[in-house]
Amino acid sequence: MTTKPSFTQHDPSRVIRADRGTEITAKSWQTEAPKRMLMNNLDPEVAERPEDLVVYGGTGRAARSWEAYDAIVRTLDDLEDDETLLIQSGKPVGVMRTHEWAPRVLIANSNLVGDWANWEHFRELEAEGLMMYGQMTAGSWIYIATQGILQGTYETFGAIARKRFDGTLAGTLTITAGCGGMGGAQPLSVTLNGGACLIIDVDKTRLDRRKGKRYLDEVETDLDTALAKVIEAKKNKQALSVGLVGNAAEILPLILDRPEAAEVDIVTDQTSAHDPLSYLPIGVGVDEWHDEAEQDAEKFTIRAEESMAKHVKAMVEFQDRGAEVFDY
Repeated sequence: MTTKPSFTQHDPSRVIRADRGTEITAKSWQTEAPKRMLMNNLDPEVAERPEDLVVYGGTGRAARSWEAYDAIVRTLDDLEDDETLLIQSGKPVGVMRTHEWAPRVLIANSNLVGDWANWEHFRELEAEGLMMYGQMTAGSWIYIATQGILQGTYETFGAIARKRFDGTLAGTLTITAGCGGMGGAQPLSVTLNGGACLIIDVDKTRLDRRKGKRYLDEVETDLDTALAKVIEAKKNKQALSVGLVGNAAEILPLILDRPEAAEVDIVTDQTSAHDPLSYLPIGVGVDEWHDEAEQDAEKFTIRAEESMAKHVKAMVEFQDRGAEVFDY
């Protein structure tokens, strides 16, 4: 059975920004605070695709639909200090009389159990408007963009430096992929540890956004140029990050066939491979991505998993050749 995912919440006219300052529109700070958190998740400076309610992680949403978002905001504005709002997968489903020390909001996202805990059943519910994917901090309204994961990613590369490279990544080259809201912390985490980094992403706008935020130093569209820059940086023990527009499932095997493969010290990945519909298969353009996934999710998933297999096979080959390889 082929189930279509829901990509129908697109509304570019909606631009959400949380209120600042000490004036509130809710009845107390207990409800103003979660409302601002929800709105901040969808701020264009924070979310990856706010017009689709997508915060990060491919399809991680803050609310199930724009109708649900509006209902949440209205309810939070009217909520009393002895009431609790219940959110089920991005939609408000009830308000209970509790007490002043109870939580003002209780959220449960994407909960499936037993035989129903699979993508097929999830897609069926999503297509019917009964479920959304909330990721870790999108549907719980606590995402603060790439800065929120920077420290953990920095410490991960720091641990590799201590384990393998005498406490610093200076003179090393890291290759990775996925430069979205979470993966975008990787290039800066490598350079803060002194290393050179080549990060691959299919979507140039993501790389440009990370460069604009100074998480990434440069963006290239040519593999030869990108490799030359990071290898020169490695030789000079210079901290430098270069983003390369391309598909990691294609680029990594190409690098393995080149002499420059011997220069690679660390390989990892932060593409959205947790969700096959959020991983772009070889041969599909970025502009075709959502239409292709929506038209035939089953076929798209097969193609995505085939590309993932090539991606992982290349990572294992780097490991066999002596690189430190891990899945973040």
